[in-house]
Amino acid sequence: MKLVFASNNKNKIKEIKNQLPDTIEILSLEDIGCNIDIPETADTIEGNAKLKADFIKRHYGYDCFADDSGLEVDALDGAPGVYSARYAGEEKSDDANINKLLDTLKEEKNRKANFKTVICLNLHTETHFFTGIIDGQILKECQGTEGFGYDPIFVADGMDRSFAEINTDAKNAISHRGKAVRQLVDFLLEG
Repeated sequence: MKLVFASNNKNKIKEIKNQLPDTIEILSLEDIGCNIDIPETADTIEGNAKLKADFIKRHYGYDCFADDSGLEVDALDGAPGVYSARYAGEEKSDDANINKLLDTLKEEKNRKANFKTVICLNLHTETHFFTGIIDGQILKECQGTEGFGYDPIFVADGMDRSFAEINTDAKNAISHRGKAVRQLVDFLLEG
């Protein structure tokens, strides 16, 4: 089976490829000649995942899936949420986003948060959604050098290290994206 993963994010592509069985071949946007940033203009994580998957299906005709993820912080009423990648501006800088979030939460005692990933799969003529959520806390400073995005300041409940302090396999076993991808894989293998 061949599916397009509607992403230009090499970190996400690597994470997802590591979780898929050999029977599922993933093509990136680059592989199909799509070199544009697909607009993410929805006001929900689910909406953005659907926008990207629909764009590929409509313009390229491939069965595909797309994901969108966000960090939802309780003390900020779920922000940055759908705007996680652009929290500190359109340049999508991980460091700037982290610094803005740490500064915003500087005096905040409630550091509860969750990562949420929604995958939208367009397969044949049907659309399916898969959601993964991991609860945790926002640290007061960066810890670790692995991962990407907010990984250096997020520690999952029950763990004592940030997502940036654990290897990819350990992260995939518990992460929001890992949970959503497992649901996707289970669905594809059943069909």
